This record gives sequence, C-alpha cells and structure tokens, in this order.
Amino acid sequence: MPGPIDLHAHSSVSDGTESPAELVAAGVAAGLGVLAITDHDSTAGWDQATDAADGTGLELVPGIELSTQLDYASVHILGYLVDPTDPALVEATAAIRSERLHRAESMVERIGRDYALDWDDVLAQATPGATIGRPHIADALVARGHVSDRSAAFQTILHWQGGYYRPHEAPLPVEGVRLITEAGGVAVIAHPGARGPQRVLSDKRMRALVDAGLFGLELDHRDNPPAGRPHWIDLAERFSLVTTGSSDYHGAGKPNRLGENTTSPEVYDAIVARATGSRPFRTG
Repeated sequence: MPGPIDLHAHSSVSDGTESPAELVAAGVAAGLGVLAITDHDSTAGWDQATDAADGTGLELVPGIELSTQLDYASVHILGYLVDPTDPALVEATAAIRSERLHRAESMVERIGRDYALDWDDVLAQATPGATIGRPHIADALVARGHVSDRSAAFQTILHWQGGYYRPHEAPLPVEGVRLITEAGGVAVIAHPGARGPQRVLSDKRMRALVDAGLFGLELDHRDNPPAGRPHWIDLAERFSLVTTGSSDYHGAGKPNRLGENTTSPEVYDAIVARATGSRPFRTG
C-alpha cells in the first residue's frame, strides 16, 4: 500500500479541530496511505470520513478511542474496525459520553467561580453532537483570554492539581479491551508510556488485558518518554503484542502532526486480519 500508515487521529466529533471530512483532506495532503479516525468514545464521524475518502486513494480505518479508568488514572484503548452497532459497545460509549458531559459541566461551574467562563462558552467551541471534554473547556479559556492555548490551559487551570479538576467514571481497562474485542475490533493501548498508564499498568494487569484480547501497544508516540521505551518493548515481546506508531493528531488542538509516527505495513496487515467487526474503506 502506498504512503505512511497513521492509526490515531481525531476529528471535531471528539476533541479535534477539523471535521471528519477535513481530517481526511489533511491526511491526503500529508501524503498518508492509511489513516484511522479514532474519536473519543464515538463512531459518529465514520460516515462523513468515508464519504470524504472516496476517490482520494487514502485508505480509511474506522476506529474509536475508548476511555477507561484505573486507580484514578486514564487509560485509553484504541479500538480498530469494531462493529459500530454492537449493543454493548453502543451502551458503554453512550454512558461514557454522558459522564464526560456531566464532568465537564461540573468543572466549568468550579472554574466559573474564579474566572469569567460559563457553559455557553464551552458549547461555542464544540460542534453539535461532539463528545465534550476538557479540550473544549481549554478552547473556551483561550477564547476568553485566560490562557494562550490548549497546552497552557492543561498546564494551569485544567491541571489535575489545579483545584478545578474532577475525575470521571469510566470502565476498567480490562472491560474496555473486552468490549472492543467482543465487538469484533482490535484493541491497542494508546500511548502506554504517558503518566497515567505508566503508573498503573503492572505486569499482572497487563496479563489480564492480554487475556481479555489486547492485541498491541502504541509504542511510537510523542507522549511515550524515550527512557521508558525498553520497558514497553519488553512487555510487547513477553506478551506477544504488536507495536504501533501514530500521531494522535488533533488538528490545531495539539502540536502533533499527521505522519510524525507511523505503523509498519506488516503490523497494519495483522490488525486488519484480526478484525471481524468492520473493514477498512479502500478506494482508488
């Protein structure tokens, strides 16, 4: 297949700044051969992205990034090629999105006591039907002039030690892997070297995830510190997991650029061969 393979990107259906169609156009402009749309807890962008990919030569991988929680740490599970109509997955993602919404409302109420910010400010930063979360609050803080950009918001007002943070409820990682696998998808832990997963994913817990169907680790990602790389390589080898690379692109929402990290064709083929829930969209 021609072009690099990037298996982690977000549209405005979750916390990206580009519509699904614009995300596809960005993938084409970046010279990608394969792009996965992996919005947080939602498959609502699949149809628009598929329509936009038609005739471009870009191979589109329908996916999702499922929110899970362990010991107050967020562990995100990428799910490739799931069945978007799977009843258990539909129910779980609806519950997660509802919890995200209530969490965001609670945080905005807290912030609003000290800063000029209300819920309408946040809604103005999200497209209708989007999975609203902290990035939209960050954008609202930027629009109000309280911080310079999203990164500054997360380093200050939205930091977990900033006084306004509220943890959210989500399934355990082992439940998330099971949901994805039973929906015919392929489960890969997103950026496992980030602060949260690094802290809670012990060898024993990794074994439970593998037993539940975990297929891989997103190893090449800018949020994985290089010093921790040998640890995750060792885990992948011991548990016979594939390793992927991805950008985690969010448009203007993050500095991550499409194709800055990529997945090998051999690993991508293994993911496609494993999946039974849906197929990549391939067009000439």
